[in-house]
Amino acid sequence: MKNIKKIMKYIASLALAALLLWVSFREVEWKDFINGLKDCRWGFVLLSMAAGSTAFLIRALRWRQLLLPIDDSISRTTAFNGVNIGNISNYIFPRIGEFVRCGVITRRSAPADPNDPSVKKATYDKVLGTVVLERGWELLVMILMLAIVVVGGFERFGNFFLEQIWNPMAQSLDFSIWWIVLAVAAAGAAGVYAIYAYKDANSFCRKVWSIFRGLWQGFASCLKMDRKWLFFAYTALIWMLYWLMAASTMWAAPFLGDLDLIDALFLSLVGGLGFAVPVPGGIGAFHFIISMTLATMYGIPVEMGIVYATLSHTSQAITQILFGLGSYAYETIRK
Repeated sequence: MKNIKKIMKYIASLALAALLLWVSFREVEWKDFINGLKDCRWGFVLLSMAAGSTAFLIRALRWRQLLLPIDDSISRTTAFNGVNIGNISNYIFPRIGEFVRCGVITRRSAPADPNDPSVKKATYDKVLGTVVLERGWELLVMILMLAIVVVGGFERFGNFFLEQIWNPMAQSLDFSIWWIVLAVAAAGAAGVYAIYAYKDANSFCRKVWSIFRGLWQGFASCLKMDRKWLFFAYTALIWMLYWLMAASTMWAAPFLGDLDLIDALFLSLVGGLGFAVPVPGGIGAFHFIISMTLATMYGIPVEMGIVYATLSHTSQAITQILFGLGSYAYETIRK
């Protein structure tokens, strides 16, 4: 039954990706699309791929900062391989990569007890807690940067944000839905309290509580980090590389010559929203939101917007797949 549910979810995810791809490409004039690709400057595409691969490394170093208080034996190579294998796993099933990379770290973690190698210092739930913290931090930074860009350049980006994102969201969330959200939150709080209250009397509650505790220990690892400033420096460097990726792809497309670095940053942030859609590797969702943004804000023809989205997404997909396969082969051969 569990396998059937997983298969159904995967089919639904692929169907959504296919639908978004169809919506994105349905108005494309293929002759103009191919000509747009021919006019691209491929050296800048290679620069974007280089920036993306460097971002993988910096993400691994930042994640390792969170892992070291749990297990100081985690190497840079293991963290890097975990990030790469997680990236390629997301093309198999959306968001599964976050769980897969936790398994890579747990497998390579040192034993907590020399007499029992099966018990690791970096248990799966603790590592998952660091991933929750890292992804939550990434989302917070993206929202803050998007707010700064929109407010700072409201005349350029404000109408797009209000008409394409905020107003549709506000119309879909009426008063009754907020009551449902409140009820779900209250039920969740009651469930957590019940698990805590019966953790000593019930085996199921005890197991769930141990998972919660492990998640919290991983989440709280940020408080035990050495050189906490390095975590923030890594974050700034990661976003500079994301910015360079978007700008390089923009420079590769001659038809986007009127856009500047602020526009590249905005496209990078908006593209991040496309990867939040539960489809494998952001396929379809990224193309849709980027082409819609370019058409709505800058009047770029759909086929040209799709050229930029295709260049950006495909170049990074190739980079992720190559590094993911390399890391998977390394971890498979490594004893």
